[in-house]
Amino acid sequence: MSKLTYKDSGVDIDKADSLKSGLKKTLASQEKRVLNTVGAFSSLYDIAALEGISEPVLCLKMEEPGSKQLLAAQNGRLASVGEDLVNHLINDTVMNGGRPLAILDTIVCGKLNNEEVASLIATMVETCKREGCVLVGGETSEQPRVLNDGTYVLSAACIGIVDRKKIIDGSNIQPGDAVFSVSSNGVHTNGYTLVRSLLEKHPHLKDFALSSGESLLEAVLRPHRCYNTPLQRIFRETSLHGLAHITGGGIVDNTKRILPLHLSAEISLSLVQTLEEFSVIHQHGGVPKEDMLRTFNCGVGMVMIGTEEDCGRAAEIFETSDISAYQIGEITTGTGTVNLSGDISF
Repeated sequence: MSKLTYKDSGVDIDKADSLKSGLKKTLASQEKRVLNTVGAFSSLYDIAALEGISEPVLCLKMEEPGSKQLLAAQNGRLASVGEDLVNHLINDTVMNGGRPLAILDTIVCGKLNNEEVASLIATMVETCKREGCVLVGGETSEQPRVLNDGTYVLSAACIGIVDRKKIIDGSNIQPGDAVFSVSSNGVHTNGYTLVRSLLEKHPHLKDFALSSGESLLEAVLRPHRCYNTPLQRIFRETSLHGLAHITGGGIVDNTKRILPLHLSAEISLSLVQTLEEFSVIHQHGGVPKEDMLRTFNCGVGMVMIGTEEDCGRAAEIFETSDISAYQIGEITTGTGTVNLSGDISF
């Protein structure tokens, strides 16, 4: 009888062990609240050591970067998706007014490429450091015949924390509050099935030159903007009533998630400052405006709601991070709806 080994089946344990050994230095953290090292069965994080939180409430979130990871991998830019994944995940985690503590990643691939995976994880580590949290480890799994060679499925989970009395959940939104847009820096991580369909149908558009000097491909692969750093200062200096990360479902569906049922948001699309890449997708892809608004952020990466004074102060703080924020609407009595008026300009 011939022998059949795990390696013959497509899984190389020695190769995986070599990767993990090489990552120990990359994942080594100076965060004193992390109590054990890479290689433990689970990570230990001491939340009792956190300062300034009297009633700690955990913020828990899981996320994946959508089919952007396929487009990036096909164009030799897989590592950049590590930044996408962390930034998207952190944005979701801090919408309740908290801050991120730790992230765990999952990398599933058809065939393990140590160099690619190491670069991807290094990008995630650096992105976490920039945002004041830590990648404490996760799972890397080689699954031949489940995924094709060169194909990855990525996801991650974030643990954040917020003081109970400082939670932002939309319950304090009131009539007369201002609705502000916080600008995106591109497509972020939603709508990439449509983007990939467009580029497959019109391959020449990858090289379409934008006024910035970037190609359309470079623009749509630009990493998802993270709002966490300016938000931490905003949380200290203002009392915002609601925050919505504009992801799949667009401006309407995501803003609706934080609205009390007795209120509505009136938003003027004519005030939205969109981006050139969305114009190219709309015009060259023949994508209807209704579909654009439901699929993409269209230039509105986040919505914040509060008094005009607090939103104005928050906009000033965002400006120090080169992020534009401006009013696009207001809150009225209503039925929990987001009502659009005017016409967005693509």
